[in-house]
Amino acid sequence: MIASSSISQLKSRFGGMLLTPIDQEYDAARKVFNAMIDRRPALIAQCANAADVIEVVNFARQQTLLVSVRCTGHNIGGYAVCDNGLVIDLSWMKAITVDSSARTVRVEAGCNWGEVNDALQPHGLAATGGFVSVTGVSGLTLGGGLGWLVRKHGLALDNLLSAEVVLADGRGITASASEHDDLFWAIRGGGGNFGVVTNFEFQAHPVGTVLAGIVLHPVASAVGALPVAPV
Repeated sequence: MIASSSISQLKSRFGGMLLTPIDQEYDAARKVFNAMIDRRPALIAQCANAADVIEVVNFARQQTLLVSVRCTGHNIGGYAVCDNGLVIDLSWMKAITVDSSARTVRVEAGCNWGEVNDALQPHGLAATGGFVSVTGVSGLTLGGGLGWLVRKHGLALDNLLSAEVVLADGRGITASASEHDDLFWAIRGGGGNFGVVTNFEFQAHPVGTVLAGIVLHPVASAVGALPVAPV
């Protein structure tokens, strides 16, 4: 149980929305992609920006709260929500900035790959992450990042240039090959609990017209369509 006075104090410094079980929006905010997950956090902090993330990380540390981080809530294990703890909800943070001359894109943590693709396509560019458009940028990138361009340009994490991260002590830092390179190594597939990533910078790639579709063969042609190599 979090004291209402503590939540009121946090609210005075918070730009987003704070939700408790008595709020009308609470049940919708705690839902995730996997409908089998039914967890009830004590507080959901829907952050408007990185400054809000810093505020709630400091609050969670001071209150010794269990913390989970929700971006799009797509993870099948339901790790975005926790019982009786604090959910740092980044789903409001959806800014995308494309630098077409540098072929880079900055993406806030609440975006999914479909939104990134929509921002890049007018520039003739594409990112490497995501076979499915509703998959979140954050979870897919930090876990590896298989996508349609993987064979030519690698994983999403291979194309990550930098990340803005809020650490457990409340500091907001930038991790890249030249800054905090040990953290940069860790967040690219090294596991979890290194911090809350609020913004990603990716290398994008020129992509022209793509032809795609399904090739179907009749059953009678199966032997010719699927040749078996001699043993």
